[in-house]
Amino acid sequence: MVVNDAVRAAEPRAAGKPARVVGGEGHDVRKAVFPAAGLGTRMLPATKAMPKEMLNVVDRPLIQYGVEEAVASGLSQIILVTAAGKSAMEDHFDTPAALVRLLQKKGDTKTLAAMHAIDTMAQVAAVRQREAHGLGHAVLMARPLVGDEPFCVFLPDDIIDNPEDACMAQLLRVYERYRCPVIAVERAPREDVSKYGILAVQQVEPRLYRVEDMVEKPSVAEAPSDLAIMGRYVLTPDVFDALDRTPPGAGGKIQLTDALRLLLETTPIYAYEYVGRRYDCGSKLGYLQATVELALQRPDLAHDFRGALEDALRRA
Repeated sequence: MVVNDAVRAAEPRAAGKPARVVGGEGHDVRKAVFPAAGLGTRMLPATKAMPKEMLNVVDRPLIQYGVEEAVASGLSQIILVTAAGKSAMEDHFDTPAALVRLLQKKGDTKTLAAMHAIDTMAQVAAVRQREAHGLGHAVLMARPLVGDEPFCVFLPDDIIDNPEDACMAQLLRVYERYRCPVIAVERAPREDVSKYGILAVQQVEPRLYRVEDMVEKPSVAEAPSDLAIMGRYVLTPDVFDALDRTPPGAGGKIQLTDALRLLLETTPIYAYEYVGRRYDCGSKLGYLQATVELALQRPDLAHDFRGALEDALRRA
């Protein structure tokens, strides 16, 4: 079924082309935080010795899709929150001199240009989360590099695909209007609400909601709605003080949702039901869906890959 759905995917788009930013150029947000210190247990054994964020989706590691979305949304500074054994992510956004010399010697200007594009797409810095105390704690680790300014958070497990209007650009347009935190949401199947942070909301306009309450991973009976928090946030710096005051919650971890609930006591928070296709690449099925459907959008791969999929379906 996954392959059948993917074969009917949208028209191809150019290889490696980031989503086009629409209406997000005027915001004053510069920094994007990528919490990436997790162990990737859902993707074992592939992640036993490799960061899950470096798993390849078509021809780019997972982390690059999020960084490209950040750049397409007008952000210029990337902050990776990492852990021991995850330096490959930092290395990916830098090209060693030896590789440059080799490509120059071979006259491979096309590959050299592709490597240079990765190196220069944004400024990249990293900070360590030495112990896994939760998403909220990971965001708090970025405080010295974020400083006293608004910032975005990207959960790199999620690829949110919209070639014409990046998900974060959509959130930043809401932030420009209200100057308050903005959370990306989508509707979850009722039976799955216990997997997510779930919101109680008051609708403001189509797709836009003012948050009244939120709960991390509620039971089906306790869920206030089916609006689930997804892996994109625009946050204001007062969230750090809220994180400082947040006790361990679900799973014994410091949850970002719990900190936002504290912040809600003094600060309006909005939720935006973004337009785009989300792939949960922290799960095996989501990773396979992303690989297949994004490959079918590529003009250089789509024709031959579609034929290969059709052959595989006939043999299945």
